[in-house]
Amino acid sequence: MVLFWVGLLAALSQALGSLQYPEVPEEWVLLHVVQGHIGAGNYSYLRLNHEGRIILHMQSLKGDADIYISDKTLRPNFDTYKLQSTTCGQDVVVVPGDFVRPVGIGIYGHPSYIESEFEMKVFYDQTALTTNEIETDSYSSDETSGQSQHAQGPEEVMDEEESILWTILIGILKIILEILF
Repeated sequence: MVLFWVGLLAALSQALGSLQYPEVPEEWVLLHVVQGHIGAGNYSYLRLNHEGRIILHMQSLKGDADIYISDKTLRPNFDTYKLQSTTCGQDVVVVPGDFVRPVGIGIYGHPSYIESEFEMKVFYDQTALTTNEIETDSYSSDETSGQSQHAQGPEEVMDEEESILWTILIGILKIILEILF
C-alpha cells in the first residue's frame, strides 16, 4: 500500500513539474525575472514602467502568492485593482498596452501560509502594435468593485483549465501527505 502512495506521489510530482512554466511564444521578450518572499497577509509592491502589452507569469514556489494590478494606484490590493490572478500555483496576468504607466503591481501572500516564495517572469509581447494597439481580448473593469471581466480566448481557457488541474493536484497531494505523515 505504501508503494502505491509513493508511486502516486512520484507521478504527481512529475506532472506538477511539467506544468511549472509553459512554453512562451517566440514573439515574447523576457524583460525581467523577479524573485521574492512575502509574509502571510502582506503585500509587496512593484512598479511596471514598460510600454506595450506585458505578460506577467508568476509561480508560487512556496506557499501561495497572488497578483493584483492597477493603472490607477501604485499600491493595488484585493479592494482596489483592475486585473488579478489568485490561483494556487501559477498566476498569469496580461497588462494591456493602453494601461496608463506606471502600472502598480501588488503581490499578496495568502494568509494560509506563514511565508510565500515566488518567481515572476515579465514578458513584452512584441507582436502587439505600439501606436494603435488592437487588443484581441475585450475587457471592462470596475476599479471600485474589483471585478475584472474579459472575453476568454483559447489560451485563457487553457490557463484556467491548468489552474483547476493545479488546484486538484495540490489538494490530492495534501491529502496524501496528511495520510502518510
